[in-house]
Amino acid sequence: MSAPIAGLARGPVARLRSMGGGRLENLCLGLLVLFVLVAVFAPWLSPQDPTYGELGTGLVGPSAGHWLGTDQGGHDTFSALIEGSRTSLVGPLLVVLVSTAAGIAVGLFSAWRGGWADTVIGRLLDVVFAFPALLVAILAVAVFGKGMTAPVIAMSVAYMPYTARLVRGLAMQEQARPYIAAYRVQGHSALYVAVRRLLPNIGPTVLAQSTVNFGYALLDLAALSFLGLGVQAPTPDWGAMINQSQAAVLRGQPLSAVVPAVAVVVVVVAFNIVGENVGDRLAGRKT
Repeated sequence: MSAPIAGLARGPVARLRSMGGGRLENLCLGLLVLFVLVAVFAPWLSPQDPTYGELGTGLVGPSAGHWLGTDQGGHDTFSALIEGSRTSLVGPLLVVLVSTAAGIAVGLFSAWRGGWADTVIGRLLDVVFAFPALLVAILAVAVFGKGMTAPVIAMSVAYMPYTARLVRGLAMQEQARPYIAAYRVQGHSALYVAVRRLLPNIGPTVLAQSTVNFGYALLDLAALSFLGLGVQAPTPDWGAMINQSQAAVLRGQPLSAVVPAVAVVVVVVAFNIVGENVGDRLAGRKT
């Protein structure tokens, strides 16, 4: 699954955001804070060990002992949801941090040097663009084995061109502005002008792109775990929970599959709305 450029992805979220104004942003921010706190304190919040299952209690509905029921292995769904927030959120966060840092460096270098360096980097980015992030992650798993390390590294490389292309385009526009020429005349180094002066001006747009990348990375990693190629049992993960709950859905107990799926959707939407609002405010301060 490939991430669109920030401008194309902002439309639906922006319309949803305009319906609720600041209250919607506050709600989304509160949800994100809640998910982060749950992920941090998961070992203390889980009422049961999510890796321990009793076959005699498999596929039971909500009860006092199991608030969201159990899966076919008798694992408590509520505890697995809490513990699964750690792997489900940390993976996409690492992808975004690595891909954004690398994309900023590559984009600034390409725009600043220009010439043959810009041409070569552009063609290399085109090659990376040709491979969807999820396909790159699957290939990494085929080579290096199942788990999270290889997919996170592979997806960081796959998502890097989106930020690099965006940063290059914004940097090319900023270089035509008078303040860049003024700093050059004053004798400031290219590194100083690019990092200390140019980067803060394009930061809000890069932040908006990063929020979009986070959502797509979360979906891709969840899909990878759903296919059994990402996080491996007995470690809980939202994508793996959906896969393991297929039998529960057929037996009329869909909570163990629906709840992690809803969690993924809520985090993606909330992160995009909060990120776009922060980016808009930062952009307003720069104008």
